[in-house]
Amino acid sequence: MDLGLHGRRAIVTGASRGIGLAVAEALAAEGASVALVARDAAGLAAAADRVARHGGPVLPLSADTTDDPAVHGMVDRVVGEWGGVDVLVNCAARPASAGATPPLAALTDDDVRAELETKVLGYLRCARAVAPHMTAGGWGRIVNVSGLNALRTGSLVGSVRNVAVAAMTANLADELGPAGITVTCVHPGMTVTERTAAMVADRAARDGVDEAEAARRMAAGTSIGRLVTAAEVADLVAFLASPRSAGITGESIAVGGGTRGVIHY
Repeated sequence: MDLGLHGRRAIVTGASRGIGLAVAEALAAEGASVALVARDAAGLAAAADRVARHGGPVLPLSADTTDDPAVHGMVDRVVGEWGGVDVLVNCAARPASAGATPPLAALTDDDVRAELETKVLGYLRCARAVAPHMTAGGWGRIVNVSGLNALRTGSLVGSVRNVAVAAMTANLADELGPAGITVTCVHPGMTVTERTAAMVADRAARDGVDEAEAARRMAAGTSIGRLVTAAEVADLVAFLASPRSAGITGESIAVGGGTRGVIHY
């Protein structure tokens, strides 16, 4: 299926690795021009080389989404190079497994602020910067990569930040819809990326089992019996970023391989 993304101009934040990089590749493979945004200059350069193999224009940009002037500078650079921006995929955030959430007695305001500053306010800054350009063009797609912690307990900070992203998505969809802009949210679960091998090894050591058993246990909660890959998440994001997703906005879509024993409605 041709998603109709050829010639579209996309910005992907958090694009130096993981889901963000997979999304950048998926959009490039569909013929979009892709600006890759991340803080790590070395990782960004390697990612840009990988995405460039798809043959389209690639623009690596080092920027910190916690810095509003840096965000506006990044968007201005894309608009200056390509004349506008059609797609924004917000993916710049700390991984959900970056560290255990402290118990309530030890949880500080700064623990929460650090997550909201990057994932919630960072996403908002990028949306705010691109929206005028999308509005001027009469078309746009904003896709926010959130996470399944929005749908379950177990990580207070993870749930708060991801629910906030979903709520922001729905509100922006209402505001921007009349200008031809859709805003959607994707909730990945634990996803196979370059970090997975180390996570499996850690789980094996902790549980005293071999790595095959550790991997099985990590995937046991999914309906499909395995972890979803970053490329599979990127396939959904690419569809939502395309003209073919015109009837979907304000929605949050899970892409974690299914959650056994749970009904969301």
